[in-house]
Amino acid sequence: MALRPTNDAALLQEVDEAVRKDRLDTIMHSYGRWIIAAVLAALAAFGGYLYWGHHQDTVRGERAEELIAAFEKLAGTQPTAANGELQKLAAGSEPAYRAVAVMQQANIKAQNGDLKGAAALMAGIVADKKIDQALRDLALIRQTAFEYDSLKPEAVIARMKPLVDAEDPASSWFASAAELSATAHYQLGQYDQAGALYGRIAKLPGVAKSLQSRSVQMAGMLGVDAVDDRAAASAGTETKSAAPGAADQKGNAAQGAAAAAKAEEAN
Repeated sequence: MALRPTNDAALLQEVDEAVRKDRLDTIMHSYGRWIIAAVLAALAAFGGYLYWGHHQDTVRGERAEELIAAFEKLAGTQPTAANGELQKLAAGSEPAYRAVAVMQQANIKAQNGDLKGAAALMAGIVADKKIDQALRDLALIRQTAFEYDSLKPEAVIARMKPLVDAEDPASSWFASAAELSATAHYQLGQYDQAGALYGRIAKLPGVAKSLQSRSVQMAGMLGVDAVDDRAAASAGTETKSAAPGAADQKGNAAQGAAAAAKAEEAN
């Protein structure tokens, strides 16, 4: 007489394991080569990704060294050699370094009195979709500063509007864009808009002292109290002394602010 199993659970487990092993053997026999090929392809792709990342880091390091060398040659009064380095970077494939190189070429043109050529180079950066938006915004500001005397105030305001109105996130270049826009508003006789923009610039943390001082002075003459703790000491005297003959001094100050803004952007 046959003996009954004393543990049905153990018997079922053995049968289940045998079935799973049989299925696994069937899968490996039918698809084993494809599975191994897929694993090897994934490993190769991951290795290629790591290599490409290392290669990109190496290229960026080389471009950075070339840019530093160009700046050093400019500082050492070697414009011809520096221009060669900048041209090489400007023709390269790295968008950020290409943009910086072209900007420096534009600055050189502006310093030599070729504002039209400088503006054209900046316009090329603005139109290059591969370049980061922050750099394109900076190029637009500098292009506008180079072209300011040939533009109608309405055109300046329209160009700067996206940067001035940006809220989330606010533009990194708000202060420079707002000053150009405020000067244009002033030229149109739109004193409330101009004063409001100068007031916003004056209260910005971390803004350049020269720009803050100009903005506090202009805002004060336009009826906007922009003197805060950071600017009170330097701007209070200027605001009080500007009160007599406000109509004449407003015009002179506006022209001075516009000239200072353009000079600061050109350098």
